[in-house]
Amino acid sequence: MKNYIILIVSILGIMGLSSCSDFLEEENRNYLSDEILLSDPTALDQMVANAYDKMRLATTFYDLDHQGTDIFTRRDIIAGISELNDYVNLRPVNGALQTYWTNYYNVVAATNTAISRADQVQGLSDADRAVGVGEAKFLRAFAYFHLVENFGGVPLVLEEIKTAQNDFVRASEADVYGQIMADLDDALTAVAESPTQYGKVSKDAVRHLKAKVLLTRGYKDFGSATDFSEAATLAETVIDKHPLVDDFGSLMSIENQRNEEVIFSLLYGDNPVSRGLGNYRHLLFKFVYDVYPGQTRSTLYHRGLGRAPTPYFFSLFEEGDEREEATIRRLMIAEVNGPDGIIQEGDTSIYFPKSAWADAVISSKDYVVFNPDEYFTPDGLTQVHFPMFKKFDDPGVPYTNPGINPDGERDAILIRSGETRLIAAEAYLQAGDADKAAEHINALRDRAGLEMMLEAVDMNIDVILDESAIEMAGEISRWMDLKRTGKLQERVLEYNPHAALNNAIKPFHSLRPIPQSEVDVTGNSITQNDGY
Repeated sequence: MKNYIILIVSILGIMGLSSCSDFLEEENRNYLSDEILLSDPTALDQMVANAYDKMRLATTFYDLDHQGTDIFTRRDIIAGISELNDYVNLRPVNGALQTYWTNYYNVVAATNTAISRADQVQGLSDADRAVGVGEAKFLRAFAYFHLVENFGGVPLVLEEIKTAQNDFVRASEADVYGQIMADLDDALTAVAESPTQYGKVSKDAVRHLKAKVLLTRGYKDFGSATDFSEAATLAETVIDKHPLVDDFGSLMSIENQRNEEVIFSLLYGDNPVSRGLGNYRHLLFKFVYDVYPGQTRSTLYHRGLGRAPTPYFFSLFEEGDEREEATIRRLMIAEVNGPDGIIQEGDTSIYFPKSAWADAVISSKDYVVFNPDEYFTPDGLTQVHFPMFKKFDDPGVPYTNPGINPDGERDAILIRSGETRLIAAEAYLQAGDADKAAEHINALRDRAGLEMMLEAVDMNIDVILDESAIEMAGEISRWMDLKRTGKLQERVLEYNPHAALNNAIKPFHSLRPIPQSEVDVTGNSITQNDGY
């Protein structure tokens, strides 16, 4: 995918020059007509590359995926209110809703252009044409899956739009799911088992997403009785060909980011042209650390985006779980000398003990210590402070201020078999096979270095959600997982301190409000969700 030329727009029209007949007429050579564009056999690749590029932005806008869940909350003291995280007065005019909606419909628009124009591309073999359309249909299914789970029934737009339209109506959730399944079935037939170009959609990427869609549909009143068993079967096929990396630390290492466990990634790299804005993940779940002695605005720690893990998230790591060391940073080393000379470069600067230290022990240290119950307590320098994420580290990428491109270079892994194991476990549990569910959970626990394995009697949906929280933190939409399993309200009130304070989340919050601008521009032909 990194070798694609990104096609910025889907329709290239004639850009005429305004002139008077008395003046010299010049030929405009700064455009390509559709006829010229589609005569190039690589045109379909370019249109599909545009869809991949739109996926980058859609999958790096995290507000709706992380906030307002059991393991992520806002990076504030436990006071005040928030629409997205606390569910207080969540309104259709919230800008994050519009951004999420727009980003994923931009993916839909780009894929529709590729699908609608594929047959017009000249000099392309039928096999290559089918592969390009299959990739586009996978990406469209991915987009619609996120849209339907967040907003419920949404407009099903399946053709390239060439003129202004505002007569959209919402399809039912069942119909949207039907289209997602149709797209995935077509993609599974068309794309390669093992693409020659890294980053392209493979059959296992399609199988994984289809398993997740079936798993989700299985909970719904329009789901099929076989959804859970079919999801488990698909997941097993993927797992057989994508074994877990031996240790979690190696999996998260940037030097080993392309490995057997990874099934589908969006690529960025060090080319400033092809990587676009860059990957954002290295900025996730960090606090304002650079005000402490020995710290500076670092190309290792970087600045942070405005979310924080909840205390419950940190509590989930059992003693000896190797995923803790690979996921979070309890020890922060000084990168510069402190202003008073006490902390020197290379010394311990900040430490977050797993269990609380006594005051006498803390006072004996030159460095700053934060106990687990102090993460959301102001200390005079910062309001919140917690073990920062390191699983997405992108060392050497420049420190960037808000409003500046993040320029992250590492791949954004969207699908790996660690999650496929979790999908299989949940599908087996819901299908009544707790032994198989435990088998898949234990595969993850064994890889993490844990000695205590689980038995069938231990298995329930909360156990799987806890395991998913540790294994996949920040990689997938936690909100969609909680919504799918019917645990959103319960676990948010129990484990999200800000949301629990306000006690505002209600059952209707399992759907987001449709962005008000979409309702208005269609003259209310797009209707609003209940409760908003």
